Amino acid sequence: MSETDYRLLKLLESKPHLRQRDLAREMGVSLGKVNYCLSALVEKGWVKARNFRNSHDKLGYAYLLTPRGIEQKAVLTVNFLRRKMAEFDALKEEIEQMQREVDRLDKRERP
Repeated sequence: MSETDYRLLKLLESKPHLRQRDLAREMGVSLGKVNYCLSALVEKGWVKARNFRNSHDKLGYAYLLTPRGIEQKAVLTVNFLRRKMAEFDALKEEIEQMQREVDRLDKRERP
């Protein structure tokens, strides 16, 4: 499962009424990528597309997370958080090493 799928599920949960074009814009990806990912999520049974074209509101489609989609989003959220925390820890360590290096250089340059 990709970060794009996680971001798409998260966005659909909060804004199910968005059109694919709007989803693409909010995610910063191509319309084709959103269409491909959304189709895969529908095929897996994680998202259900409901057609409201005949309604008075003319919403078009609403993309709703299924119960299985909600479960998978929770799993993806945990995995995403773990990955981001590991990236944060690695970045923090790199910054600390760079700071120690700068401190050593500063001490050498002082008379």
